[in-house]
Amino acid sequence: MSLQEASRQLEAAIHDARVSFDCILLDEVDRAHTNAITARAAIDAAEHALNVELEKRAAEAEGGSDSSPGGGPES
Repeated sequence: MSLQEASRQLEAAIHDARVSFDCILLDEVDRAHTNAITARAAIDAAEHALNVELEKRAAEAEGGSDSSPGGGPES
């Protein structure tokens, strides 16, 4: 997943949360519950995508600082 996917998932979560809110006002509890669950799933997916990106960036930062000028270990 990418940051674009995380952003898309957060937009979906916002939409589902709004639908859930409206369903509560309309006394459609079952539909509100369903949309609350899908909102939570989208948030979880976005969190996962962000964690993957953070780990990727951390690995790239470590890789850039561990290399020595000759390409091999220093003696």
